[in-house]
Amino acid sequence: MNEQIRAREVRLVGPEGEQVGIVPLERALQLAADVDLDLVEVAPMARPPVCKLMDFGKFKYESALKAREARRNQQQTVIKEMKLRPKIDPHDYETKKGHVVRFLKAGDKVKVTIMFRGREQSRPELGFRLLRRLSEEISELGFVEASPKQDGRNMIMVLAPHRATKAAAVAATAAGGKPAREPREGDGTEVPPANPADTTE
Repeated sequence: MNEQIRAREVRLVGPEGEQVGIVPLERALQLAADVDLDLVEVAPMARPPVCKLMDFGKFKYESALKAREARRNQQQTVIKEMKLRPKIDPHDYETKKGHVVRFLKAGDKVKVTIMFRGREQSRPELGFRLLRRLSEEISELGFVEASPKQDGRNMIMVLAPHRATKAAAVAATAAGGKPAREPREGDGTEVPPANPADTTE
């Protein structure tokens, strides 16, 4: 930028994007000083390098604003986790299903884990039946992205929100609204972060 530029001549672009042409560096610096702007190298690898007349401070400020806005609008995929037991109590099942519904409405994916203990490991059909029931009951909000599969003592299924469900969640967030949260007892955990707190019955 300005005196840091080492080329003898540059291809100069005006403040409105107009092409000035190839001029000696001294001339380009003088033109920048005349209009109280900076001479900024925008294509240093070109021959000769391309420089533009601009307010560099304003440019940096606007670039930072755009980057911040892009991060705010970026859709980040969050995976929540909900843990169940194959012989879960009906009330506990409804409570945890409510959490799954809330996660999907917020546009998040949900990793549902069935935890088998002891002799339960010999009855995988109990886990399959429970996961199939859950996927059917939330079918209006989401779908099975990863079918149930055995992983050691656990059986895992991943649910994802329908496109319309996620779009509604994004729109609500953009409007400044946040999905209503229920009490955190029995709540799921995010994956990541690392070492999430267990959510068991």
